[in-house]
Amino acid sequence: MSSVLTTTSVPDQDRVAYWNDAVNRTLVPVAVTPHGDGLFDARIATNRLGYLQVSSMEADAEHVSRTPALIARSSEALVAVGVQISGTATFIQDGRRAEVGEGDLVVCDRSRPYSFDYPQRFATHVFQLPRRMLGVPDSDLREVTGHAIGTRHGFGAVLLPFLASLAASPDAYPPAVADRLAGHVVDLFATLITERAHPSGTEAEDTARSHLLLRVRDHINRHLGDPDLSPESIARAHRISTRYLHRLFEGEGTTVGRLIQKRRLEECGRELARRGRTAPTVSAVAQRWGFVNPAHFSRVFRAVYGVSPREWRDLRTPQDGIAPSPAGRPALSSALAGRPGADLAPARG
Repeated sequence: MSSVLTTTSVPDQDRVAYWNDAVNRTLVPVAVTPHGDGLFDARIATNRLGYLQVSSMEADAEHVSRTPALIARSSEALVAVGVQISGTATFIQDGRRAEVGEGDLVVCDRSRPYSFDYPQRFATHVFQLPRRMLGVPDSDLREVTGHAIGTRHGFGAVLLPFLASLAASPDAYPPAVADRLAGHVVDLFATLITERAHPSGTEAEDTARSHLLLRVRDHINRHLGDPDLSPESIARAHRISTRYLHRLFEGEGTTVGRLIQKRRLEECGRELARRGRTAPTVSAVAQRWGFVNPAHFSRVFRAVYGVSPREWRDLRTPQDGIAPSPAGRPALSSALAGRPGADLAPARG
């Protein structure tokens, strides 16, 4: 359902204060100062498209700034993509100054200071979303802020008519369609940012992807014992979307959930096979490596190794001073690699 706020029926002396409050409540806390002393007129219409907020704003000449003090009042990191429909603007962020004309796009990181100056009446569409949903490295985002992105060629030329059409009727979609459409829009924004951040090709992008994969794998190894380890928690820890995390693993021959379970089972298998006077209990080992349900642990362990955890431990733990024969069972690594269903059970314990 569309929300429309306008100064039309507001007393003349209250319009500036009303507009400041309207923009602050609809978008993020900012300071809005009109140019000149005449009667100020402005309007903003806002809709939701899943987690994507779509706003269309029209106002007289004004200056908009977001300072560190105003940023501190926000509870969530947000990113906005603006489409200049009419008028011009000067956009400043991260030490860069961009002159924005009709049809240009801008990417604005709401978590860092910025300003917009509109010297005459203007209209703009603003697409605002949580930073965590964007799924691009912070370094890429910083590369594109403070720039005007032209739409006469390149990916911007494809994106502009789609965004204009979406802003014209954002409430025309049922909730299920709106959620899926929001995901597609955010993927397009991520593509735009990547294209602008790496204009010379994909080599830098591939390097960044490889480094991120290494960090994700290291995070998984360090948190295997946490029963709440999941694709969602990993994505939050790395400030990327869950969708982008899954995309990172598309060429890895496994999924995030399967990798978590595989690594947990490997550590459980190693610990259960440890020789010593005091053999660890199966339930203690399972809990230590993130499995909270003993029955589930036994089931997935048997699916991978072909024996129960207790049998695996007994085959590898000396009993009555006699060590088990190495030929009795395959080694842990070969047992894991040799079973086609090794990665099929869910990651949660």
